[in-house]
Amino acid sequence: MSSKYNSLKLVKVKNVGDFVYKVSLNRPSKFNALNMVIWKEIGDCFQLIDEDPECRVVILQGEGKHFCSGLDLSEVTFLNGEEADDSARRGRSILRTIKFMQKQFTYIDECSKPVILAMHGYCLGAALDIATACDVRVATKDAVLSVKEVDIGMAADVGTLNRLPKIVGNHSWIKDISLSARHFSAGEALQFGLLSRVYDTREEMINEVLKMAKLIALKSPVGVQGTKNALNYARDHTVENSLNYVATWNMSQLFTDDIMKASMASLSKQPTPPFSKL
Repeated sequence: MSSKYNSLKLVKVKNVGDFVYKVSLNRPSKFNALNMVIWKEIGDCFQLIDEDPECRVVILQGEGKHFCSGLDLSEVTFLNGEEADDSARRGRSILRTIKFMQKQFTYIDECSKPVILAMHGYCLGAALDIATACDVRVATKDAVLSVKEVDIGMAADVGTLNRLPKIVGNHSWIKDISLSARHFSAGEALQFGLLSRVYDTREEMINEVLKMAKLIALKSPVGVQGTKNALNYARDHTVENSLNYVATWNMSQLFTDDIMKASMASLSKQPTPPFSKL
C-alpha cells in the first residue's frame, strides 16, 4: 500500500487483501466526531484511493463504539470569521468553507471504486452526509440514525438533503426525519430504502461486508467502475441523456480484454479469471 496514506492521522487505511481496502474513522475517544482535520482527511483519503490501482473496493467504518456522532461542535470556529470583516466578507468566507466541506464528501461519491459503508452505534448529522455519498449502506440493528442539523438551528448543507431524495423515494419520510431531527432505527432505515441490509452484530456485519467487497473485487474493474460511473450519471440526468452517456463511455471501454476473459470463464463454468490492474 502506498506510503501516501501515512500522512493521514485521524483516518486509518488498511489493505485487507484481494484488492479491498478498509477505511476507518479513527477518533474513537470522541465517538468519531468530525473536526476540520478528519473532515479534510476523508477527502484526501478518497482522492488517493481513486487513483490507487491496488484498491478496487472500499469498506468504510468507524473505530470504537460508534460510527460517527456528527460534527464536533466544540471545534466549530469557522462561523466566527474575522472580527474586522463586514457581513459580506464573513458570508463569503462561510460560503468557501461550506463548499470545501461539501467537496470532501463528494470525493466519496466521485471515487471510481465502490464504497460500502458499515455503520454501528451513533450515525448522527454529518454521519448521514457521509452515508448518502456511499454506494452501499448497511448497519447493525442497534444503530441510531438522525438528520440532526435542525436541532442545532440549521439546515443540513453538506449532502443529506441533496442526496437523500435520490436514494429514498418517499419524500414524506425524508421530511419527517429531517424536520423533526428525531432518532430512527436501522430497521426503519431499511424499511424506507436507506439501508440494504441490517445485521445482528458488528462482527457479523463486518464479516458479511468483507465477503461482499471481495466478491465485487473479483469482477472486472473496467466493468465495476464503469457501472458505478453510469449509475451515478443516471441518478442526476434524464434516461435519454444517460443512454447517450453510457454509449459514449462504452465506445472505448468495450475494447477491454476483460470481456473476453470473463465471457470465456462464464461459458466454460470456470472461476473468475484475474484481471489486470486499472
